[in-house]
Amino acid sequence: MTTYKNDNKFSFEIIKEIPGKLGRAGIIHTPHGDIHTPAFMCVGTNGQVRFVSMEELKSVNAQAMLSNGYHLRNTSYEIAENGGLAAWSGWDGPTLTDSGGFQVMSLGSGLGKVVSMDREKEVVNTDPQDRLAHVCEDGVYFHDPFTDQDDFIGPEESMQIQCRIGADIHMAYDELTSLADSYEYNVEALARTERWAIRSIEEHKKHCDDLGYHQSLYGVIQGGRWEDLRRSTSKKFAQMEFDGYGLGGAFLKESLGEILRWCCEELPKNKPRHLLGLSHPDDILIGTEMGADTFDCVAPTREARHGKLYTKYGPIAISKFADSDELIDNTCDCPTCKAGWTRGQLRALYKSQKLEDKHQYNNLTSIHNLRFIIRLTEEAREAILNGNFEEYKKEFLKNYYPNKY
Repeated sequence: MTTYKNDNKFSFEIIKEIPGKLGRAGIIHTPHGDIHTPAFMCVGTNGQVRFVSMEELKSVNAQAMLSNGYHLRNTSYEIAENGGLAAWSGWDGPTLTDSGGFQVMSLGSGLGKVVSMDREKEVVNTDPQDRLAHVCEDGVYFHDPFTDQDDFIGPEESMQIQCRIGADIHMAYDELTSLADSYEYNVEALARTERWAIRSIEEHKKHCDDLGYHQSLYGVIQGGRWEDLRRSTSKKFAQMEFDGYGLGGAFLKESLGEILRWCCEELPKNKPRHLLGLSHPDDILIGTEMGADTFDCVAPTREARHGKLYTKYGPIAISKFADSDELIDNTCDCPTCKAGWTRGQLRALYKSQKLEDKHQYNNLTSIHNLRFIIRLTEEAREAILNGNFEEYKKEFLKNYYPNKY
């Protein structure tokens, strides 16, 4: 057993490792409770998981919630006055906030489109001069399309916002590059991320105990798809005063495992690692094998709202199951399946034009998809502890992706 501890109520234990791999089962100790890893953090962007109550989160065995500094920045003083994110939200368990860098920089190329802050590049036919966000050495200047106000967030502002919000774990400010960006631009952006990391650490130190409990800081590893960049920045961050690491970037699915291996081989073994924004079953199992400890993504709830539900034998489109009396998944232990909701009943809610029916559909299916992914991480942990992770991974992927693995 390997333990990393600082003197402020944050620690990480490695309970058991996957032989010959970088993955492990462990425990992250935080001021608001423990996270048994591997673990999925449910995304409550604004301090609330959409269509799911805090009691329902507990019913699916959620261990932690991730919220976003960008979306909560204007509420941060209120959150601080009410004791921090866990108390304010009603979740009262371990929490993590992302820096908001992705959200700010996505304004640089248009909402919902390809992210690139390369000032020399036209992305999706968007004139760089018309973008809503512009990156510079200080940080990111942006125009908020929701408030119609100009704003700015740099490393110092991000740390101040996150410390007011008061999650147990924060992410340092970083610049996310896109798959479309060149090697040369990744070099430029990565150097800026490394300078921002130093500034994030210094500002975080000033405020991390303001709410009466210690808030930890993870550095975010970028570097695109290039091994030399990923390894070099991982080595540099390993020498900085971070409590753990976020594994960030836009990943091609086929290269995810390789990129994670480059990073995790260079990072300290005894500090936790969080894979940002990925949650499909193969992402989680490959990520776990290659050294990621925690995961987050909006996909389980977003895909549920759009009719895609997870089952042991792969995802289904609920719109295809009119009059079906099957459960979503007869092996599932989520409250929705245990209550006997059938595919046909859920399809009827999905197709209904009544707002109350749509809300009920979103609630029931979000609960199911969240529990499916959380149970996957629980089973992966159990397999690591039992020494049969490779067999478990192979069997799960064969069932879920019969034409791929």
